[in-house]
Amino acid sequence: MRHNKHHASLGVTREHRKAMLSNMGASLIKHGRIETTLTKAKALRPFIEKVITKAKKAAAAAEKKDAIHLRRMALKDIRDEGAVTLLFNEKAAQFAKRSGGYTRIYKLAEARLGDAADMAIIEFVGAGDQGYKKAGRRKAKSKAKKSGAKKAAKADAAPAAEAAPEAPKA
Repeated sequence: MRHNKHHASLGVTREHRKAMLSNMGASLIKHGRIETTLTKAKALRPFIEKVITKAKKAAAAAEKKDAIHLRRMALKDIRDEGAVTLLFNEKAAQFAKRSGGYTRIYKLAEARLGDAADMAIIEFVGAGDQGYKKAGRRKAKSKAKKSGAKKAAKADAAPAAEAAPEAPKA
């Protein structure tokens, strides 16, 4: 039975998976965007988002000892000190106003040439990016506009009918 196994095994051992996610996370922090397989990108997303949350909590920590503890916890996951320093000192401020969803995955159209694996790009979401929230607002506004447009159409229908015969015919 697979009770309490909520991670992608990626076909490797536990130690290999931890090392691979650590290296991919460090590369993502340093470069902001990496290209990898779709399965690895989906496995990396929750891993890196938990580390970013630790960085945000450290930035908002009242006491220095709490910030140091969170930094050490992040170093346990991402074993690159330079990447963790970059994340905690510079990138954490970028995500201060976001309540989650720090990464985005784009599926690429072409599969990898050697083994036909589905490829993807995983990248950090920009600070001002609203994502899909704008679409929900548009729907609410469009419903209001539609109901207002129906009333306006009925009101305009009568004057439009009167104005049509006045137009000169050629």
